[in-house]
Amino acid sequence: MKLSIISGVVLALFAGSAMAQTLKGPVSDKPLQENWAPSKWGADDKAGSANHTKNSANIKKALATIKQFKAITIGKYYHREAPAFGPRGWHMWIPGTPTGGPFGQNALVYHDELVTTEIGQIQTQFDGPGHIGVNTSKGPQFYNGRISWDSYERGAGGRVVGMGPLGVEHVGELGFVCRLVVLDAVAYRKSQGKISASAEMLPIPKSTDSPGIITAADMQGMMKAQGLSDLQAGDCVALHTGQGNTWGNGRYKSLNSEQRAAARAIFAQGEPGFGISACEWMASKNIALQMGDTSANDAQPFGEQGDVYAVPCHTEMMPRRGIWNLENVDTESMVKAGIKEGAFIWAPLRIIGGTGSPGNPVVLY
Repeated sequence: MKLSIISGVVLALFAGSAMAQTLKGPVSDKPLQENWAPSKWGADDKAGSANHTKNSANIKKALATIKQFKAITIGKYYHREAPAFGPRGWHMWIPGTPTGGPFGQNALVYHDELVTTEIGQIQTQFDGPGHIGVNTSKGPQFYNGRISWDSYERGAGGRVVGMGPLGVEHVGELGFVCRLVVLDAVAYRKSQGKISASAEMLPIPKSTDSPGIITAADMQGMMKAQGLSDLQAGDCVALHTGQGNTWGNGRYKSLNSEQRAAARAIFAQGEPGFGISACEWMASKNIALQMGDTSANDAQPFGEQGDVYAVPCHTEMMPRRGIWNLENVDTESMVKAGIKEGAFIWAPLRIIGGTGSPGNPVVLY
């Protein structure tokens, strides 16, 4: 077959997919009916809640929380045996032993690593503008009303090579400096008598009344119990459910392969986390970022609305409001250090067209 014919077939297939109005499966026109776009940051905005970092008052507020002048990093370990959602995985090799050298009279040698992974969606992971959307009758709609196939950067043969205006680099150009509030849901549920005094984590929710679902009322209750002032615009919120303890930074290196497999099995069952009312409450406070110690931060398989919605906080916060999500952070280390409030400092990598980013955030307290 001639190259020109092959090219014509590829372009025809691409044109057919671009003309499609929706993907097969469930369709929701809620983003269209409720006018999720343009966003509060303007029709051309690509960074969403990272825009809070432009406000010097938010940076001043964050730095004012530093009392002990200490620092802690809260990124989790990246490793082939760490828990991951579905088929995602971290695969790293050291090519060559060493990779290069020796060179010169000083006999220099070096090592490189080769990594294959869903780089924006593995272990500690930031969900960027191109990660979560809603399948509407006009196509998959993402932050600020952008339809994915109208946004893609394409390479040879029409292959998608980036998310265009939905790329994570637009958030990375601003980053986050914010007052961080750390909410200990495990201690709170113990104080309510809803989990045992020896429990290390909230239960994976299997019903709508599970103590593994954190509601708006729970959020306010934890704020009050911990003596924290109300959430303000530009704040960041971390939820400690305890599920991340199973592969926490304080123990992961000492776990054997069987113990790591057990941690993965727990994550595969679901996770405690935010109910939809908690996310809507945080959105009403105009926060900059939500985070937690699980793979999604949404309570699942059951949330406040049952098990018929797929991680609803994801759609209500990100494509609707441009409020971003950071997953699998080491909340355990902050709780053990007694951190209830601090200055959160972090930025996703400037991966042009990426859906998200790995990272190792710093908290000053």
